[in-house]
Amino acid sequence: MSISPLHLTKYRKHVEAYVTFTDEEWELFAGHLYLKEVKKKECWVTSTHTCKEVGYILSGSFRFFFVRDGVEISNYFCFANELISAYGSFLKQQPGPGSIQAMEDATLICFSYNSLQELLNDERIAFKMERFGRKVAEYLICCFEERLTAFITQSPEQRYMDLLERNAELLQRIPQHYVANYLGITPESLSRIRKRLMNAKGKRKVA
Repeated sequence: MSISPLHLTKYRKHVEAYVTFTDEEWELFAGHLYLKEVKKKECWVTSTHTCKEVGYILSGSFRFFFVRDGVEISNYFCFANELISAYGSFLKQQPGPGSIQAMEDATLICFSYNSLQELLNDERIAFKMERFGRKVAEYLICCFEERLTAFITQSPEQRYMDLLERNAELLQRIPQHYVANYLGITPESLSRIRKRLMNAKGKRKVA
């Protein structure tokens, strides 16, 4: 499936947060990009397979999860306009411990591991791609570090409020048992948090 010029422009603008390509360099990179659609509940990456892509989410949302003692544990969410990958698996080219599943129908702009290696060996763009790859790694590492820090320093209610600030509208479309699982609490506890926040919001409006 071809990528529209509008989507390519949107992706280029996002990429420029990491590295700025000249028009010639961008043409080289863009030639390796492709569109991918992932259906709701479909796994884009599984723990039994090697991650071969880095994606940019045009629409939809994803959850990272792993299985412990037969129970799925969600440990991260990604929304539209974010980069996504099981980057450890991608870099090592071996299966990682977790999976990435679409929580709703999603569309991604992707590039593959093989394309990255090809571009790294192309002297016309190698320097920029090396920098881009490093910046993506730093971004994804910081995301997971923030997640770990939040679990240590914040209450489930504070973490839920952070999710609301990130994307309240999309959060309403995510199954609440995924949200509760991500927060490390039961669905019943999440319902109490939501009710408490709604009551507090109502009191502020009255005041």
